[in-house]
Amino acid sequence: MSKDQLIGAVILVASVVGIVVYGWLLYLFSTLVLQVTAFVAVALILGILAWIGWTMATTPPPMPIDFAQQSGAASTSTEPQEKSSEGKS
Repeated sequence: MSKDQLIGAVILVASVVGIVVYGWLLYLFSTLVLQVTAFVAVALILGILAWIGWTMATTPPPMPIDFAQQSGAASTSTEPQEKSSEGKS
């Protein structure tokens, strides 16, 4: 068995054990488990949104593209320009 297969088997077993433990806890302490689960889910979503907001707020904007310089370089090209296909259907 390769290392990747071993890691996959460990993840599979841990997931099944997690499902069983979660179900058992849900049966014994349903209200508390549901409250904790809902809190963790909402906290993860809001945490991801906060991280995206932080990244957007602290990342400098990209340099503007100078279209005049690009179009000037294209017009001085020695390659022939393609004809328009307006008459073709």
